[in-house]
Amino acid sequence: MTFTPYTRPAQPAPAPKAGRREWLALAVLLLPCLLVSMDVSVLYFAVPFLTAQLEPSSVQQLWILDVYGFVLAGLLITMGALGDRIGRRRLLLTGAALFALASGLAAAARSAEMLIAARALLGVGGATLMPSTLALIRNLFHDATERGKAVALWSVAVTGGIAVGPVLSGALLEHFWWGSVFLVNTPAMALLLICGPLLLPEFKNPAAGRFDLLSSALSLAAMLPAVYGIKEIARNGVTAPPVAALAIGLLAAFLFIRRQRTARHPMLDLQLFRHRGFCGSILTNLLAMFAVVGCAVFLTQYLQSVRGMSPLEAALWNLVPTLAVGGMAPLSAALARRIDRAQVIALGFVLAAGGFIWLSWLEPASALWFALAGSAVYASGLVMVMSLGNELALGVAPPERAGSASALLESGTELGGALGMAILGSIGNAVYRGDIGGALPTGLPAGAAGAARETLAGATAVAAPLPGRIGTALLTAARTAFTHGLHAAVLCAAAVMAAAAVLAVALLRGVRTTGAGQDGPAGRPDRPATTDGAAATGAGAPGDGDAGPAGTGATGPTPTTTTTAAPTRP
Repeated sequence: MTFTPYTRPAQPAPAPKAGRREWLALAVLLLPCLLVSMDVSVLYFAVPFLTAQLEPSSVQQLWILDVYGFVLAGLLITMGALGDRIGRRRLLLTGAALFALASGLAAAARSAEMLIAARALLGVGGATLMPSTLALIRNLFHDATERGKAVALWSVAVTGGIAVGPVLSGALLEHFWWGSVFLVNTPAMALLLICGPLLLPEFKNPAAGRFDLLSSALSLAAMLPAVYGIKEIARNGVTAPPVAALAIGLLAAFLFIRRQRTARHPMLDLQLFRHRGFCGSILTNLLAMFAVVGCAVFLTQYLQSVRGMSPLEAALWNLVPTLAVGGMAPLSAALARRIDRAQVIALGFVLAAGGFIWLSWLEPASALWFALAGSAVYASGLVMVMSLGNELALGVAPPERAGSASALLESGTELGGALGMAILGSIGNAVYRGDIGGALPTGLPAGAAGAARETLAGATAVAAPLPGRIGTALLTAARTAFTHGLHAAVLCAAAVMAAAAVLAVALLRGVRTTGAGQDGPAGRPDRPATTDGAAATGAGAPGDGDAGPAGTGATGPTPTTTTTAAPTRP
């Protein structure tokens, strides 16, 4: 009898570690993240100044504020797919040049129409920058631990930019004209254009095929009307135009998905959605952004209209929770290396729910620290969720599809924010109107009651010229009613966060990424590594091995091994 000696199975080669060059490249990539997210909120304080000079109509003023976000959301998927084809560094640098140019045009605008056009151009540039930065992080950091740290820093830059935008805007407007809030972008983008070619390698998907213009048009027709409709419903209630826009967006989304199934070179690889880790990450990020955006509006108004702070003072105090949670993203990445990341994400949602419940006890006369502490608690939890969700989605997506995966993540966060503003905003406004309707003081002038019922800002404006007792009574009633609306919104957010914690465990339990990008259920990588340490895939499929619905045991197609082109260094 012949005995065959036991041979230990070959283990995948360890993922290459990032060096100084990669970390310097990350620092360069954080610049556009910070600025693109800042441009969402930088105009908040500048509106009165540009309105006085440009004299826009009410409709034009809304478009000045919203067109940037609309175009950004509508083009994310297109730009993510384009980066996979032409190269992510090339798209990033092109977007940086476009963003700098558009910023100069916005600062020099002499009419409302010119400013709207410049803001739309800024949205095009922003749509090229966001998915490119996240995709390049996926390609720069092959080691799962290092990639987790990099994505955590990316998440901090994005959330920090939204918080810093109003503060920077207020500070600039104290000394300069309104166009200065746009010129801040120019030197940062110039630095990116100089350093990017030196530090950032180029990555593209050699098997991506031709760019599909019809798919691009359908993705734009799906996202833009949907975001517009949701925001208009949040602003003006359910009326025919936004409902029609939503219907158009849903129809375009159906046609877009159908096109991806039949096109020879689809813009999106629908096999990504067979991986429960990828779908779960998009869903958790969407729900987190739902709560962040939906409740941020109430807290900002609470500081300004209930506590009577100036806009700049309110913006500065809003920075306190942001600074307090700066270390939560790295902490969550460290926890995810020790325990199942599904449990860490669920913990983040539970922490967020606790913060929202805390804020349900907030009153007009509450101490300022009470409001800031509650905000810091829920923000801590949601930073944990979003940083781990981003990192997991990138880890389970094939490196050659990182641009498309990043664009889908960003699209999910845009939709989540719009839904949060619409749903939580509508709940809060409904409670406000119901409460103040029975608490208005007698003796109000004609028309004052109607304005006071609409918004807290309207009630504050009406109360200012009224005699002392009546004005004080109206202001007290409005502030109390608004606080009750805030309570309803945060309790709704807390319920959504509790449900999201359960979903996170159900969808993400056991899913993890491993060093070389070989991603599958815990303890069993499914894809062999390629020469560059990235994951090999068959036809772009993630190859999860657990690709069916959680708990079904269904399996996706067996991936075949292909070779991903190695990154080219400048």
